[in-house]
Order: sequence, then structure tokens, then C-alpha cells
Amino acid sequence: MSEPLVRRLAIIGVGLIGGSLARALRVAGGVGEIVGCGRDEGQLVRAVELGIIDRYSTDPAEAVGGADGVVIGTPVGAMESILEAIRPHLADGAIITDVGSTKGSVVAAAHRVFGSRCPPGFVPGHPIAGTERNGVEASFAELFQRRRVILTPLPESDAGATAAVRAMWEKTGAVVETMTPQHHDEVFAATSHLPHLLAYSLVNTLATLDEKVEIFRYAAGGFRDFTRIASSNPRMWHDISLANRDALLKVMDRFEGDLHQMRQAIEAGDGDYLLEVFTRAKEARDCFVDKAEE
Repeated sequence: MSEPLVRRLAIIGVGLIGGSLARALRVAGGVGEIVGCGRDEGQLVRAVELGIIDRYSTDPAEAVGGADGVVIGTPVGAMESILEAIRPHLADGAIITDVGSTKGSVVAAAHRVFGSRCPPGFVPGHPIAGTERNGVEASFAELFQRRRVILTPLPESDAGATAAVRAMWEKTGAVVETMTPQHHDEVFAATSHLPHLLAYSLVNTLATLDEKVEIFRYAAGGFRDFTRIASSNPRMWHDISLANRDALLKVMDRFEGDLHQMRQAIEAGDGDYLLEVFTRAKEARDCFVDKAEE
């Protein structure tokens, strides 16, 4: 039997993503022992019962002891405190990665903890996968299959560490790509963070109307599909919105400008403009779906 990619993996934050990673690596034979860590001991006990992790600790410093791989699966707002807690206890040569949806804030937190140069084993990452469900019981081994994982290695990141993190994610069935942290945050401000804000904002607006009961009663499938992501973890999206503020504000300004133009067209009865926008949007969306299904 071949040696696993990671002899002992510590996962800090055993929720949907962390739990699914543990399940996938277990199925693929890519890991030896898995140590879970989190604040909710009941969730950790359940993870052991389900065979997702082998043992657990509620103390991050204890959890990373002797681990050759560490995955931080907490909200990005907790990144600095987690790194500060585990820094003195990391094994020599340990590989550290994360699953956060913003990368600039993660890198900044790491520099505040480690100084101007992060450890060579530090390779930030972001799996583009998830559901609106939360918690370890929502995790499943197939979550990452054919999904993209973005790595944003730093200049000081060791090539071997980057290759190891890539291999870990490829074991789950993911397709791994690399970007700079800045480019990552610009791309995902537009394609992920803004859509989540729009979904939350729309549902919040409708929920404050006097007719909200009737509105939600007659909402059709399109409303359900568009607003599904508003059922995501509010704390996580609170952290993401603040962590990626600059890139998010930039794309929000662009969207607000386009929305204002559409409002003016409706007010003026400019059907030609509306048809042009709707047609261009349909073609772009259809192209995206076709490529996603290839």
C-alpha cells in the first residue's frame, strides 16, 4: 500500500467544506490520520461518529501538534487569530492552506502573524464549491469533483508545498488552477461575492414589505433559484464582504451604474435598450452554461 499524501492532517473548522475534504481524502486514500478542531464540541463528536475525523480537539494549538498538513476552514475573519494560536506549535516543514473565499485578507493576516515572509509551507487556497447547507452533517465526499480550486501561492511559498496542496485537492477530484491573491479577489468579487449580496439584499427588501407573506407565497421557481444563496452562512458572508471590500465596492459601483441605466430605460419606455441588454445577457449566460457542462 502506498503512503498517503498527508500522514496527519489537522482540519480547523470541520463544517461543510472541511468535512467534505476529510471525506474525499479518506475515500481516495490520500490521508492517514485526520484531527478535527472547532468550537462546537457536539459537531466534532458527530464528525468522529460519522468516521469523518479520527479524533478532535477544541484547541487549535493542540490540534496541529505533529501534523504535516493543516487546513484552516474557518470564516476568513478568524484567520489571524487561528494563525496566531497555531504558529508556535506547527511542525517543521508543515504545509498550511485554507479554504477562504478571499485571499488578500488571508495573506495580510498571515503577514501580521509571521512577519514580512510567511512560512514556505503556506499556500492559500479557495475551493469553488459549496451548498447553502452548513455543518458537518451536510458534508459529502463528492463535493469537489470537477469543481475548481484556486491556489494563490506567495513568492516565498515553496514549490514542493504548492505541489503537495495541488495533489491533495486533485485527490478529491478537483481541477486546480493558480492566480495571484489580488486577481483572485477581483474575479470573485464579481462572480461570487456580488451575487450573494444581491440575493441577500433582494430577500431582505421583500421581507420588509407589508405584503411579504403574499409575495413569498406566490414566488415561483425563478425566485427560489436566484435567492438560494441567501440561505448561506450569514457570518461567513459578513466576513467575506468586509474582507474583500475594495474589489467588491468597485464591482458594485459598476453594477449600480448599469442598473440605473436600466431604470432610466424603463422610465423612458426604451424597449430597444432593454431588448439589447436582455439578449446580450442571455447569450453570455447560455455560453457560460454550455462551457460549464463540457
